[in-house]
Amino acid sequence: MSRVSQPWPPVAVEPAVPHPKAPAPGTELGVHFSECFGCGDEADAGLHLRSTVGEGQVIHSRFTVTAAHQGAPGLAHGGLLACAFDEALGSTVGNLMRRPAVTGKLETDFRRPVPVGSTLFITARLDGIAGRKIYVSADGRLDAEDGPIAVSARALFIVVGFEHFSTHGDPEALEKLSAQHEKNQQRQREERDWDINP
Repeated sequence: MSRVSQPWPPVAVEPAVPHPKAPAPGTELGVHFSECFGCGDEADAGLHLRSTVGEGQVIHSRFTVTAAHQGAPGLAHGGLLACAFDEALGSTVGNLMRRPAVTGKLETDFRRPVPVGSTLFITARLDGIAGRKIYVSADGRLDAEDGPIAVSARALFIVVGFEHFSTHGDPEALEKLSAQHEKNQQRQREERDWDINP
């Protein structure tokens, strides 16, 4: 049975123009929350996904599959791969659009196995905006930026207010995130001061 591919995005969209304060191409993106399973450093079995801003409307991410990420023996768990794409696509929306948004829909196509020990190079791009909806898509290439595509995904993110997180999130975790954000802001101010007054 062949699958009929649906158009993407499925509705008429406006161009997704990155925010004027979006990080510049070449910028290595930091961890947005230290306890995040996708990019955080404190989750031992987490993905430890690392991302860099590309040209235009693109974020490049890397994820190395460990034994803690396997489903079938020696192969990455499909749900975990979907999680990696959710993180990469969310990072693209958050860093380029600079608007709080949550995953509304995620569709993943698995094209070839992803073995333990391999690295998935994920290129995610903004596809368009329709009101509060932001459409993004990505391809994951096996073991090299130009390797074979192993996984593809596309997602719909919904822009939300900050109250979404304060209403539904853990207050202690939000306080920790706020403290981490302030620390990052202070570091950036110090780096700017150094650049201005060497």
